[in-house]
Amino acid sequence: MQQRDQQQVVDHGLTIEEVGRELRLFAEPPPAAKLDRACRPRDGIQSLSSCDVERSLAAFERAGRKGRVMKFVPASGAASRMFKALQSARGSGVRREVVARKAEERDEDAQAVVVFFEGIRRFAFFPSLAASMRNCGRDVEASLKEGDWGDILEFVLDGRGLGYAQTAKGLIEFHTTGDTARTAFEEHLVEAAAYVRDGSGVCRLHFTISPPHVDAFRTLLSKVRPGLERVFGVEYEVAFSTQKPSTDTIAADEENLPFRTDDGALLFRPGGHGSLIENLNDLFGDIVFVKNIDNVVPDSRKDESNRWKRILGGALVLTQERVHRHLAALDDEPHKAAVVEAALTFAHEEIGVDVPPEIAEGSLDEKRAFAVAELDKPIRACGMVKNEGEPGGGPFWVSDETGARTRQIVESAQVDVAVPEQKAILESSTHFNPVDLVCAVRDWRGHPFDLPSYVDSQTVFITEKSSRGRVLKALERPGLWNGGMANWITLFIEVPVSTSNPVKTVNDLLRSEHQPALERAA
Repeated sequence: MQQRDQQQVVDHGLTIEEVGRELRLFAEPPPAAKLDRACRPRDGIQSLSSCDVERSLAAFERAGRKGRVMKFVPASGAASRMFKALQSARGSGVRREVVARKAEERDEDAQAVVVFFEGIRRFAFFPSLAASMRNCGRDVEASLKEGDWGDILEFVLDGRGLGYAQTAKGLIEFHTTGDTARTAFEEHLVEAAAYVRDGSGVCRLHFTISPPHVDAFRTLLSKVRPGLERVFGVEYEVAFSTQKPSTDTIAADEENLPFRTDDGALLFRPGGHGSLIENLNDLFGDIVFVKNIDNVVPDSRKDESNRWKRILGGALVLTQERVHRHLAALDDEPHKAAVVEAALTFAHEEIGVDVPPEIAEGSLDEKRAFAVAELDKPIRACGMVKNEGEPGGGPFWVSDETGARTRQIVESAQVDVAVPEQKAILESSTHFNPVDLVCAVRDWRGHPFDLPSYVDSQTVFITEKSSRGRVLKALERPGLWNGGMANWITLFIEVPVSTSNPVKTVNDLLRSEHQPALERAA
């Protein structure tokens, strides 16, 4: 590597060794995940009884009052994917009849545009759209009547209007509440008042955002914070962070050599949401909810969703208390066989740890060391919903190179579907991951875990991209809730499908769960 390259690597906060490791991964990608079987209720997924639910709610209430709880929301990036279909139909020449004809010919983007315009008045941002057009001397109703869809799309997507093609998803108006609209960011603040507040009414939230959107988030927070604090009787402590440049990854060319820009420099790209394990680690949190920015609902649907957040958090706390009791006992009485055997039994039966034969038949010291290693880890409780066709990773038992099985969230891209057995297991999954997590990130002595040390660095994603018309290979770090938490203690808990309401395309906002209650009733 040239001296100029080495300096660029150092300036980016990376090391020569890490860049070399990434380039080797391009040349020799890690093996696919080896699925043992899909997790199901009573086989990797817990279905809570009414008694479990009550105990979990009580446990969470205790933890919440003590100020142990906060919320972490990955909110990076613009909403360009959300408006992909609209982007395809842009231009002042776009007419209703032209798009409708393409839709009849089964053009999927055109079909999505037709749905958008059929429901345009039901979007929470419609009044803002109308106002932005009016400020420029245009009439949205007149454009709709004339079928001039291109004119309207320009104001939805471009900067002189709403600018939603470049706006962060968290800043898009999602829901109508009374006579006002709320952004996804505001909905997270409202939601936090129900289950993140402590005994003094303080709500702690952290949002990861991309640098271009920092000022806009701060401005919106300043605008809405006083009113929300007054209405809900809380005090918000909100912090923001961005992905660290040191988590970027090097791009490679088709020969698996460093991709170089036109001026000969190395090209580094953001490492995906798995990079956010560094941001999560920097919080020094305790009980941390992780939820995507787009998985929010209007007030009329919040009660059930928020209740299940408390249930999920309480189930985590109860498990954490049991784990900590075993670790404390192993520390207090390290040579007591009953203590060691109880910890091993708990690890196997309650947490799903495979105990190797050599450990089961080994010495007391070997058993104790194994139990401590398996229990002294961060813990995550992951809500799992029945699969009704939504995209997303699923819960599986995965075998490692030794044959030991662990619960993992696996994306389809991690599986070699060319292997019939693996494809069959993947397709047999009955549940999927809506990214509804709560994490316990302190050890039994109360010290924060070093979360990056629990990442499975081999579970990377390699994709093909382009730069100025040239093909490149991009590497994403292990996903935050995939390889990023692969070596955590993992609980999968079945939650109602009603708690999962992601907005992947703008038309998802037309679904009943994102519409005002009166309209749904009608």
